[in-house]
Amino acid sequence: MNSKYNASAKVMRSKETLQYSVLMSVYAKASPAHLTRAIQSIMDQTVKTDDFVLVCDGPLTEELNAAIAIFERNEAEAFHVVRLMNNVGTGLAANSGLRYCKHELIARMDADDIANPDRCELQLKRFLEDDRLVILGGQLLEFENSEDNIVSIKTAPLSYEKILKYGRRRSPFNNQTVMYKKSAVLRVGGYKNLSRCEDYDLFVRMLRSGYYGENLPDALGKYRIEKSTYKRRKSKENMRRFISVRWEIHKCGFSSFIDFILPTALQIVIFISPIFVQRIIYIKILRRRPILKAADYLLIPQSEGFEKAAEVCHE
Repeated sequence: MNSKYNASAKVMRSKETLQYSVLMSVYAKASPAHLTRAIQSIMDQTVKTDDFVLVCDGPLTEELNAAIAIFERNEAEAFHVVRLMNNVGTGLAANSGLRYCKHELIARMDADDIANPDRCELQLKRFLEDDRLVILGGQLLEFENSEDNIVSIKTAPLSYEKILKYGRRRSPFNNQTVMYKKSAVLRVGGYKNLSRCEDYDLFVRMLRSGYYGENLPDALGKYRIEKSTYKRRKSKENMRRFISVRWEIHKCGFSSFIDFILPTALQIVIFISPIFVQRIIYIKILRRRPILKAADYLLIPQSEGFEKAAEVCHE
């Protein structure tokens, strides 16, 4: 009798949990082609969403509006656009979008990155397996010029214990891969009005509040690296915000002074270095080198290679 009840309850819970929202924001300087590819990668998920919330952070270009209009026509039931009158920044735009997301589980997505086809299916499966789970990320492939040209892997620690340790110095989740529970995000106050590291700040507040998180060993998406990526990292304002967020994380007691000093020193080195040196630091030192062709990553569920890479990187 009990086994029948448990089986029935699991089926009911499965139906409920397999509903999720997607939250993305876009602003005027985004590429229409990149935006289209990012949205389509979500629409092509093996488990489809019925609630894609796109926040337009201020007025957009005609080209961006035209790209968005295509999805409004073709995906009318699932695709929902929220338009803000002024550009408020990534964090506050995400807060606006959170209010419109109708499901408890929300998959975050950037407007120029690409989700692997089974990204959300893998995450939903893990949420079904563990009631404690509140935030779940994964590994991230980084490419230049072409999606097939994978130059590095941005790994993330797998276990909760290693996430807590790693989070003292760097963000323990790849924001582009994260799926989290809306209620928990709202309880810690949502995103702050920060121009840099707003996701890291949110994740630390969630972890400090006792919320449980993990990272899957799978590659869940692809991150686009361009020349502008390295130029942004050399911005004086970006560096100032980077240091400010890490100082706040230290002041709240989550990290030690050494945990604050080491990444800050590295950030200063990156700021003063030429772009070619910066690229070497990121790809050769801060990232794992790819060992397979891009297409092969999609063929390795729960890849031992990724799990080993992630664990080695964060010992």
